[in-house]
Amino acid sequence: MSLADSATDVLSEFAWRGLVADCTRPGDLSTHLATAPRVSYVGFDPTADSLHVGSLLPLLALRRIQVAGHRPIVLIGGGTGLIGDPSGKMGERQLNPEEQVAAWADRLRAQVQRFLDFDRAILADNYEWLGRLQVISFLRDVGKHFPLGAMIAKESVRSRMGRSEEGISYTEFSYQVLQAYDFMALHERYDCTLQLGGSDQWGNITAGIDLIRRVKSATVYGMTLPLVSKADGTKFGKTEAGTIWLDATKTSPYEMYQFWLNTADSDVVTYLKYFTFLDQAAIGELETALRTAPEKREAQRVLAHEVTGLVHGSASAQEAEAIGRALFSGDLERLSESQVAQACQGMPSTLVDREEVGRLSVVDLLVRTGLTTSKREARDLLSAGAISINGRRVEGAEAIVDSSRVRFGKFVILRKGKKVYHLATLA
Repeated sequence: MSLADSATDVLSEFAWRGLVADCTRPGDLSTHLATAPRVSYVGFDPTADSLHVGSLLPLLALRRIQVAGHRPIVLIGGGTGLIGDPSGKMGERQLNPEEQVAAWADRLRAQVQRFLDFDRAILADNYEWLGRLQVISFLRDVGKHFPLGAMIAKESVRSRMGRSEEGISYTEFSYQVLQAYDFMALHERYDCTLQLGGSDQWGNITAGIDLIRRVKSATVYGMTLPLVSKADGTKFGKTEAGTIWLDATKTSPYEMYQFWLNTADSDVVTYLKYFTFLDQAAIGELETALRTAPEKREAQRVLAHEVTGLVHGSASAQEAEAIGRALFSGDLERLSESQVAQACQGMPSTLVDREEVGRLSVVDLLVRTGLTTSKREARDLLSAGAISINGRRVEGAEAIVDSSRVRFGKFVILRKGKKVYHLATLA
C-alpha cells in the first residue's frame, strides 16, 4: 500500500469511527499526509501516577497514525504538569510538588511503552525546554505573539472568567502559551506538523498553530478527538469503585475487563469503533449480533477482550475472562490466590476479626457489610437461597462463618443475587 493510500485510509478510518471532533483544513491535511511520512503528537500531563481509560483514545489515535506509516510523538508534560491545564475544569487545579510531578512523569513514560513501537515513535518531555526558559526572553520572543483578546476568548479561559469565586489565575491563564510553545518546540526538533488532543484542547491546539505561523511562517495542523461520554449521562471511566486506571496495581485486569463488559447496549458499538482495531466489517457483524441477540452480549465480550488485551496483554485478558466465568458459575475453587485477590480488588470490603471465625453468623455478617439492612432481610434472603459465599450457596438462616467458608485463610466473598458482591477480609 502506498503512503497516499494509507494516509487516505487513516483519515477515512478516523471519520467512520467518529474520531474527528474538529480539524483544521481537513482537505489540506489529507494532502499533507499523503505526500510524505509526517510527525504528529499528543501530550499527557502527569497529574497522577497513572493514565486512565480516558487517555486511551488519544493513545490509540497515535497508534492508528503510526500504522498508517507516520511517526508519532508522546509528549509527557513534565513542565506543563507543574502549571495545570484549565481546560474542562470548574476551578483552579492544585499545584503538585516538583518531585512528585517528576515521579509521575517517569511512571507515564513507562506506561505508554505498550501502545506504540518506540523503535520509530518518539517519547519526549516538555520539561526539557520549558525548564530552561527565562521569563524576560520568553515574554519578549513568544508572549508578544499572543493577543490578549484571543487568549481570553478561548473557551477554557472564558468559561472560568465569569466565575467570581474560582476565576482563573495567571498561572493557568498562561497554560495555552506553554502548550503552543510545545508545538513549536516539537516542530523545530522533529518537524512535527500535527497535534491531536481531546475536544477540550481545541483552543490550546489552535494557539500553537497560530504561534508557528507567526514565528516560523509555517503551516501545521490540528485535530481533536471527541470527549467520550456515556448514553446514561454518567461519567465515562468512573465506577462505584472509582476511576478505571491503566495501571494494573490500581485497576486490575479483571476490573478493566468488567468495566468494558458492563458497557450499555447503546454505547458498545461506539466504543468498539473508538477503542479497538477491529475493522468495519467485524464491527458491523457485532452490531448485527447486538440487534438480534442482545442478551448474549457478544459485542461487550469482544470489546472487553480487545481493550483489556491492548492495555494489559492477551494473557491478562484471558485470565480476566476465566475469573469472570468462575465468579459467575460459583466455581471459585479453580482460582489461584492471586486470581481471587484480583477478582476482589474492586469490591466493597469489610474487615472481620479473625477470632470471630466459627462464631460469627452469616446473618450478622450480611448486616455488618451492608448487604442487608436488617437481620430479618438477611434471613429471608438466606431462606430464598439468594446468598452465596465463595461461590457456594449458603443453606439455612442459622449458618455460621467457619473456616470452611474462608479462602486462602483470609477471603470471604459474599454474593447477593447474581451481581452484588462484597468482600469480608480476615484481619
